[in-house]
Amino acid sequence: MTESASRPSMSFDGSARRIEDNRRFMPGGVNSNFRLGISPTPLVFERAEGPYLYDVDGNRLIDYYLGMGPMILGHSPAALRKAVHDQIDKGILFAGQSDLETRAAQLVCELVPCAGKMRFGSSGSEVVQAAIRLARASTGRTTILKFEGHYHGWFDNILWSTAPALNAAGPEDSPVPVAGSAGQLPEAAHGVEVLVWNDLAALERRLARGDVAGVIMEAAMCNAGAIHPARGYLEGARAACTRHGTVLIFDEVITGFRLAAGGAQETFGVTPDLATFGKAIANGFPVAAIAGRADLLDLFATGGVVHGGTYNGQCISMAATVATLESLTPDLYAAIDKRGRRLMQGIAASLDRAGIRAVVTGFPGIFHVGFGLEAPARHYRDLTRLDRPAYIAFTTALLRRGVRALERGAWFLSVEHDDAVIDATLAAVDDAAREVAKSRAG
Repeated sequence: MTESASRPSMSFDGSARRIEDNRRFMPGGVNSNFRLGISPTPLVFERAEGPYLYDVDGNRLIDYYLGMGPMILGHSPAALRKAVHDQIDKGILFAGQSDLETRAAQLVCELVPCAGKMRFGSSGSEVVQAAIRLARASTGRTTILKFEGHYHGWFDNILWSTAPALNAAGPEDSPVPVAGSAGQLPEAAHGVEVLVWNDLAALERRLARGDVAGVIMEAAMCNAGAIHPARGYLEGARAACTRHGTVLIFDEVITGFRLAAGGAQETFGVTPDLATFGKAIANGFPVAAIAGRADLLDLFATGGVVHGGTYNGQCISMAATVATLESLTPDLYAAIDKRGRRLMQGIAASLDRAGIRAVVTGFPGIFHVGFGLEAPARHYRDLTRLDRPAYIAFTTALLRRGVRALERGAWFLSVEHDDAVIDATLAAVDDAAREVAKSRAG
């Protein structure tokens, strides 16, 4: 960092000016709603390398956004750059198959426990739609069960109860779907039902009616919070889905290739029928995948289930996918595990010393810092007690000390976050925590 942790002198005025100017061409000056409203301003970057981002104001920032999760190898890794450069000289888009595509598919099937077969897409939102379609086609049923706080893309038919206000969400034992966006058709909720996560008895009661096509969940709830499944919950969900002829779908867009090479299903030892992937699969390239039982995936070829996409298996993205997946060694996960645990423990200790009530929970490669909580959250409704204004004050203070962390509480690690980077981060955390505690006390 250009300044010590105790001298928060970084300015972001250049980014603020550019965002304001960008509003002439892009709503809010950005290309995703999830980049709006960042304190003190959405940032504009010039380059990235390893664990660092370099913005238009000349700041070097330790990055824990990591592209919202994809950059498990860090920014601009050499092996990935070489693979992409080699391929771009050979071709960009074939509207046909390539050996790279086959190799990438082979790697997914070797790494992911549920992957009898797989198909590529371009985004997590797309492959979730494919999974829902397969579940309905294979069972002849229409109902899809999802859970409060679990995010499965921004399409109308699944963007329900991702962050509902409790006064609109209904009782905990009988939630009602709450639209996630203005302009969503109310009838898009037809065929979607919502439950509270981590309540196995409630899930078993609903599945017993025998009309559910698919259950979709984040196997570890990492989009909002970083919540572990309750003991026996995933195993019970697996057994209940099997018993009642329901397709179990794990959304591993965040957890896939991040918790382990085989994702959350490897980590917890529970194999779904289908799983969706994105983010870390290609370290920043727009690649997603659906994988699962071969008989289900074969419905795309022989069962009349449509799955398409101009950019599915695009050869440059496939080069990035192969380079990424071949880099996911046991040593990589061991390094992230060691450093991530030290970072989690260090943050918790700093907040405790500053007298800030908070819970740090999750996994070394993706964890959550929850201001205002006294115990780890069990499900979304527990997260409604978060002290978000205090946490945003904390991330703003961190940013001015050269550390960029997501305002929603998630922290992503890469293999490039070495011990020196963790040391610098913890120094900034300690200083920022004291500043926030002092300002709130005053």
